[in-house]
Amino acid sequence: MSIKAKQVAGVTTLVVLVVAGMTAVQMASLTRVRIEETASRAAQLKDAMLQQAYRVVRGGPPDPYKALQEDGGLRSLLEAAVTVQPETNTMLYAVIVDNDGVAVAHSTPALEGRTIDPLEDLMRLKDGSAIDQVSAVLKERRFELKEQILAGDKPFGAIRIGIATVLVRNEIMKALTSFTYTALAALVISTFVAMLLAQWMLRPIHVIQSGLTRLGRGELDVRLDLPGDEFADLGSSFEAVSAQLAAVRTKASPAASTATEFESVVENLEDAVALFSPEGELIFSNASMRALLPLAAQDGTAKPMLSQLAADHPMRQLVERSLAGRKSAGPVSLPLGPPAEPDQEAPEYLLLCHAIEDARGKFIGAMVVARNLGYLSDLHSTLNYSRKLAALGRLMAGVAHEVKNPLNAMTIHLELLKQKVGAMREPITVPAGPSGGSRTLDLTKHVNVISDEIKRLDQVVVGFLKFARPDELKLQPVHLASVVSEVTSMTAPEAERHGVTIKTECPPSVPEINADPGMLQQALLNLTINACHAMPNGGTLRVICRPASRRRVEIIVEDTGVGIPPENLSRIFDLYFTTKEKGSGIGLSMVFRIVQLHDGDVEVQSTPGHGTKFRLVFPQA
Repeated sequence: MSIKAKQVAGVTTLVVLVVAGMTAVQMASLTRVRIEETASRAAQLKDAMLQQAYRVVRGGPPDPYKALQEDGGLRSLLEAAVTVQPETNTMLYAVIVDNDGVAVAHSTPALEGRTIDPLEDLMRLKDGSAIDQVSAVLKERRFELKEQILAGDKPFGAIRIGIATVLVRNEIMKALTSFTYTALAALVISTFVAMLLAQWMLRPIHVIQSGLTRLGRGELDVRLDLPGDEFADLGSSFEAVSAQLAAVRTKASPAASTATEFESVVENLEDAVALFSPEGELIFSNASMRALLPLAAQDGTAKPMLSQLAADHPMRQLVERSLAGRKSAGPVSLPLGPPAEPDQEAPEYLLLCHAIEDARGKFIGAMVVARNLGYLSDLHSTLNYSRKLAALGRLMAGVAHEVKNPLNAMTIHLELLKQKVGAMREPITVPAGPSGGSRTLDLTKHVNVISDEIKRLDQVVVGFLKFARPDELKLQPVHLASVVSEVTSMTAPEAERHGVTIKTECPPSVPEINADPGMLQQALLNLTINACHAMPNGGTLRVICRPASRRRVEIIVEDTGVGIPPENLSRIFDLYFTTKEKGSGIGLSMVFRIVQLHDGDVEVQSTPGHGTKFRLVFPQA
């Protein structure tokens, strides 16, 4: 089992044992209480019957047994033993027997005159251990409470009250069912909590393991991003050991250090690279080559061999030709490797095989390079498309700038026209139509419509100019707490108007980020205002700042509003896309643009009816 599995199993086992122990204690306590209550009721009935029996036989009747049998008070006590609250009564019978055990007066008159077999002693069960009590109840054993009736010093008979434990057992089983549901709920909750705790507690181990793996690959001066103050000393020690190891390695063998760095670079190349010895043994292959040509060792010790490939494999033919002639071969263009999709053809690669010689001119092997031509074609297409988009953006920015100048002139002349219309004392009338007559023109209404449309068009042009030609970045270390405080202060009036509560979690300990304060403030303001608009009936807006992995900082803006439909999630950052009645469709596009300019990332999660969460991630200063 893994450490995580052991930790989860340990926590859940501990919870189960605790719940089981509490259940056992509760069952034992309930059993003892119910047995004591039963014994108390039986003792009260026994005392009442004993007193009544002494009253009957005290006068010395000729036939005392018959007197007991016919006494009305005693008969009432016998009947009450089994008829009072029968649904909760644990008494089986009440009987007065003679010295031979024959029933003289019985709660069931039909049994009078018969011998009543004795049962186990109830008082011994009452004074017994909890285990004996629970066992007796679960097995539904029967008991009786017995008291002798004396005539002088001689036994005259006995009062016996039978007790059944079945009702006590039923009550305990109901309680046990309730405890079982509680145990199952505790087990589920404890398993979930244990998994979260294990993930949180084992994260430093995963970070250390990743650091050791990087050291093993030959990376130098490895640093660990360990959470919490408890692991700060361990991280510092690891970084010190890594730095010392790098210094020793470089000092002991500069060539080996250079070779390790070269191997690390080649390992991450997009091109597939492999080295073969003169005998056809695979000496080295990077990740791209291993995915393209999965050569495996024949056993646990031998290295992979070129001969493992099929005789007609193009890679094998090319390398064997180079090894045999001890000279380079290729380039050759051919399909190689598995297709990206089942219904597609294998991707086309350009293969080159280079003969490798040492400093003395000795042939030491061949190096194969496979380059994905399809990837290069996609890359060239992307670059050409980017150039076209950049040129189109410059063209559109120029067009927008040229449009803005006439808009300004139109606005000025429209204002002059409004002044002249407002100064006119008499209304303007025009013919109503072929039928004759005339109608009055409301020029002010038409002028206002034109003015509103010009303003809207001007806002669109200004927004496009800001998006296509943003202001120059002025990067500096920014303390997020102050920026968030300013943004929430500016958002407060809008939040109050919509009944939104703003909560911020941005402690001063959050690392600074390298950003333009004005642009960052604008991006957060756009998100918070949008969040308020998404909660027309009130809600909660949370702004959270906290460190993230890989020396980054994340800012989360989360609301409890109407959410974003799934079909719109992929379009929310598109310029001019909006679902608001009077929205411009520029706000989220500007947010995305600003985050891009800061070399950051933006993510969005949304569930309709439950809210939306934006996550902005920036590098630390």
